[in-house]
Amino acid sequence: MNFHQQLLHQTQAERADLIAIPIIQDALAAQIARDDYVAFLTQAYHHVRHTVPMLMACGARLPARLEWLRTAVGEYIDEEMGHQEWILDDLQACGADREAIARSQPAHATELMVSYAYDTIGRGNPVGFFGMVLVLEGTSVALATRAAETIETSLGLPRTAFSYLRSHGDLDIEHVGFFEKLMDRLDDADDQAAVVHAARRFYRLYGDVFRGLRAPASALRAAA
Repeated sequence: MNFHQQLLHQTQAERADLIAIPIIQDALAAQIARDDYVAFLTQAYHHVRHTVPMLMACGARLPARLEWLRTAVGEYIDEEMGHQEWILDDLQACGADREAIARSQPAHATELMVSYAYDTIGRGNPVGFFGMVLVLEGTSVALATRAAETIETSLGLPRTAFSYLRSHGDLDIEHVGFFEKLMDRLDDADDQAAVVHAARRFYRLYGDVFRGLRAPASALRAAA
């Protein structure tokens, strides 16, 4: 079993817990409200806007022996640049106040997830950041396009309100193959352990973002 397969195997319980979260299941069953979708996009904006800075920080901290991985990080940066603007475009198409959301504060769970990502890069093994990549991109491939189709149909929103979900569902299919090849090149036990540990944590942290979407919060009220 190669490392990517081991990674999926060792984190399958956490992944199942994430997918079972009620609001995710409701989205797949076309049973969410516009406010749910706006809340999701709002929190997506608050973590996606950190993707490129986090990738830059990760690349800067990788050791010389992982120069090949630093090169891959550069490719990720090119791909991820400006995606937070897609989310703001979608929010505007939903009738939300684009500028108010850009000025709002993230929910507690979102702030913790972002903070843990920076902490993983800065305090721990920076390779652990790829545990977050697994969680976010793997979830996108599994759910994003399906969710976009059901939500668009049920809420009657324009196609322009789903550029983030649809583009990420398609784009991350390509990324997953790229990610698998990168993980299979990791041959250091400490690096592998760091990715597994971080992935388990990020499944829980990202799940908490979804669990809090229907809870009252100042960031969500700002999106109304």
